[in-house]
Order: sequence, then C-alpha cells, then structure tokens
Amino acid sequence: MIRSDIQNFITTIPTNVTIVAATKYVDSNDMRRLAASGITNFGENRVDSFLKKYEELSDLKDIKWHFIGHLQRNKAKQIINKIDCLHSLDSLDLAKIIEKNRSTPLDTFVEVSINLEENKNGVPYYEVKEFVKKLLAYKNINLVGFMMMAVKSSVNTNEQFHKLKVLKEEIENELNIKLPYLSMGMSDDYLFAIKEGATHIRLGRILFK
Repeated sequence: MIRSDIQNFITTIPTNVTIVAATKYVDSNDMRRLAASGITNFGENRVDSFLKKYEELSDLKDIKWHFIGHLQRNKAKQIINKIDCLHSLDSLDLAKIIEKNRSTPLDTFVEVSINLEENKNGVPYYEVKEFVKKLLAYKNINLVGFMMMAVKSSVNTNEQFHKLKVLKEEIENELNIKLPYLSMGMSDDYLFAIKEGATHIRLGRILFK
C-alpha cells in the first residue's frame, strides 16, 4: 500500500531530482496510484515482470519506463524498444545489441562498480573511461551519466557517492563530453546521494507502508 502522505513526501525531494519508483514488488494497481500522486517514472528489474506491467498500464501515456536491473543479453531484444531509459549498461556486448536493435537513441546510464564487490554487476571504476570512449561510437546509445549501488553495510556511504561524482567530472573533462545525470541512492541512502549530486534516486520501500 502506498504511504498515506505520499504527496507530502514528494515535496521533500528537490525538484531537480527524479524519483524513479523501484516497482519490482509492486502490482499495477499500486503503480496507478503512484502515477496519480505524481510519480510517473517506474523502474523495473525483471524483463518478464516489466512486459506484463507495460501491457497492463499501456493506457497511461505519461509513464516513463526505466530498466534498473541487470539486463541479460538474451532478453534485451524483448524490451529495448519499450523502455525510455536503461540504468544498467555494463558491457560492450549489451551495447552492441542495443545499437543493432534500438530504433531511436536510448537514454543510457553506465553502471559503475565503485566498490569492486565480487559477483556484482557494473564496469570497474578504473575501466569506465575507456568503456565510455568506445560507447561514443554507438549512435543508438545516448549516454546520459552513471549509475551505482552503494555497499549497504558501509559507514562511508556518502564517500562512495562522492567517488562516482568525481569520476563523472573527470571523464567529462578528459573526454570533453557532458554527462548530466547520476543515478544513485535508494530508500536507505537517498539523502546521502542527493547531497553528492544524484539526479535520479531509485526508491522502493520508502514509498510504501
């Protein structure tokens, strides 16, 4: 159930920050209620679930669909022309699939592994610059910024976010490009992320009660 004070909560978020509702465990009815409250950016993690909700909410024309989970290459074709934004580009193989199958340039975040955790997705931070250089040749990838997930048990969450912000600025300067967005921060740490320049926060549990 959506929190009763959802509209008041929305007013606590700076107007230049986009709330992407992480709707992995949310059904279409609650998503309709979110949209009616003013949250129209939805972030899905799984292809099958996304396709189901995409059809169920096809009458809502102001929705923007974000794919925020790891996108398996063998499933990418199913959704690549249905989403408005991909937050989790982490390989050139996936980039090639997007380039070949996307009909218009796709707003895309590179997922960055800031903490180099084992078994986590994302491009290691020290490889990001070279990765971005290669992406610039892809006409159907509109690179808009970087995405990360902080280590939940860490006491230096703000430092993790700051590291991504600095990396973004360094790459902008070195490659003479503009990357306007940072997708970072979830229900437990979004306030830290906003302080470090997040433009997109991926909120799940905090939107509900």
